[in-house]
Amino acid sequence: MKDIAQVVEDTAARLLKIAATILPTEVKNTLIKDEAETEGSLGKSQLHAINENVHIAETQSKPMCQDTGLVAFFVKIGDKFPIRSEVKTALIEATKKATSSVPLRPNAVDMFKGNTKNNVGLRGYVPWFYFDLVEGDKCEIIAMPKGGGSSNVGKMKMVPPGKGIKGVKEFVVEAVAAAGPLGCPPYTVGVGVGGGEDMCMNLGKKALLRPLYEYHEDEKIASLEKEMLQTLNKLEIGAMGLGEGSSVLDVHMEFAARHPASLPVGVVISCWALRHAGATIDKEGNVEYHPQ
Repeated sequence: MKDIAQVVEDTAARLLKIAATILPTEVKNTLIKDEAETEGSLGKSQLHAINENVHIAETQSKPMCQDTGLVAFFVKIGDKFPIRSEVKTALIEATKKATSSVPLRPNAVDMFKGNTKNNVGLRGYVPWFYFDLVEGDKCEIIAMPKGGGSSNVGKMKMVPPGKGIKGVKEFVVEAVAAAGPLGCPPYTVGVGVGGGEDMCMNLGKKALLRPLYEYHEDEKIASLEKEMLQTLNKLEIGAMGLGEGSSVLDVHMEFAARHPASLPVGVVISCWALRHAGATIDKEGNVEYHPQ
């Protein structure tokens, strides 16, 4: 019988390698399309450099950016999956393993003791985990290493509830306009609305995992996503902030119930390198990697 904890560790380490070196197909194709359709020479040259970089990273199995991100895992554990708390331990060990084997740049910095050198924090909070308990006997793991530049331009605001959807839209535009060139556009924008001040940011990051152009199942939200995509591209930030090419590749939104007195909105921005990779492990330890 397979050692399930070891399978989780090995799988997660491989997911971090995939995420660091291979862009999801729809992101890669969108960047290629954007280069072909961009008329300005500055924007086209930047997109060409990005696409060449993506190709080299994939063919040579090397990280596509020197900033290999702060590691986070989205995990769904089935009721009948053989292990529970051991999953977290395995993911921590996977992060250490990937740091040396990929390699990933050590990005976990303790405020008092400095860089931990292995992408694992000293107090158990990094890598960051989003756990969800679900039915079934499988465990789904999505690795999402997110760079510091795009994280620096993320924003959260308690919008006055009376402003409603209009206030949400105004803040999203404000946040992306403020990001400008700082987070390496073209961006993918995840927006979380509702919940609490922490929940809305978590929802925004979760929204980034949805494939490009796969809009929300709720038609009202899907319509809002498409509207915001058009609006944000009118900012004309452009590839790497040069005003040419797309500013935003896509916008995804997730909504939760909120307190009557508050309207939290989180805007989570990804650089052009929207990196994530996933796999599902069954109770026997068989692994199925999600298409990249």
